[in-house]
Amino acid sequence: MLELYQSEGCPHSAKVRETLSELGVSYVAHNPRLPGDVGGDVTNEVTHGELTAVGDDQIPYLVDTDRGVTMYESDDIVDYLEEHYA
Repeated sequence: MLELYQSEGCPHSAKVRETLSELGVSYVAHNPRLPGDVGGDVTNEVTHGELTAVGDDQIPYLVDTDRGVTMYESDDIVDYLEEHYA
């Protein structure tokens, strides 16, 4: 299962969502906070806690539970998705 920690207003998150849609890959979206360079307002305490428990308060953040892979950075995520899900 793929889980994407993201924000609807974040252009980097949009890039990842577009790739997932183009590849026809199902995923669960978590919206822990609003976008912002230093971290926007927290909109969901539970998913924000999950995001920050594993590392940086940075979105987008992808979790591929089937492969045990986690990653930040939209370009890296897109490359990963195209390599493993295309």
